[in-house]
Amino acid sequence: MSQWLFDLGNTRLKYAPLQQAAAGPVAVWAHQDQQRPLPDPEQLPGGEVAWLASVADMALREQLRERLLQRFARVELAVSTAGCGRLRSGYAQPDKLGVDRFLALLACADTPRDCLLVGVGTALTVDLLAGDGQHHGGLIAPSPTSMRQAIHAKARHLPVEGGHVVDFADNTLDALASGSLAAALGLIQRSRERASVRLGRMPELVIHGGGAGPLLPYLLDARHVPTLVLDGLARWALHHSRPSR
Repeated sequence: MSQWLFDLGNTRLKYAPLQQAAAGPVAVWAHQDQQRPLPDPEQLPGGEVAWLASVADMALREQLRERLLQRFARVELAVSTAGCGRLRSGYAQPDKLGVDRFLALLACADTPRDCLLVGVGTALTVDLLAGDGQHHGGLIAPSPTSMRQAIHAKARHLPVEGGHVVDFADNTLDALASGSLAAALGLIQRSRERASVRLGRMPELVIHGGGAGPLLPYLLDARHVPTLVLDGLARWALHHSRPSR
């Protein structure tokens, strides 16, 4: 039975075949182009089941679901729950936890390691997962890209791109690049320090998301897992599969 995993984010669609308990080779489609935001049905793979996780707006999610129904016998939507496998959500209202964060946690919950998960996309998310599968909650802040965009929205003369990262800049472009990156790194460092106080030991740093690249040279001990959300979706699929009719 052919099963595929689809992760619809705010700017990109990623999809991969389900291979045992993980995602296979990943394809990426940027959907920021409003003229053609999603692949046409014939450009999508087909099979028995499409497993879909989405943090995009409902209209875009439904558009993708309708296209997938032209290619698959059924489409299953992943949602955040109080628990799945070893994972136990730390949210007071578990269904309010973003499904991308939930699935990233699920991908790491099978191993008995303390982890600080950092997702870098439109937002910068931080989640603490203990080795026993207990989620201790998390944080949400703007990613470096979103910081630049927010400043540009208020001050159009300040560009959203460009600049070099330095300790103390002698020009505005470098100051923007350096400040936005330093803010993200500072949040990660503080979160890891507070996590070590809570758990009594330093957690492993796991980073994922399309905006992770610029941070990696400054997080040398981090484990970079680009497919983390899709891997979590694969585990969700294994826990929620039902026999074909």
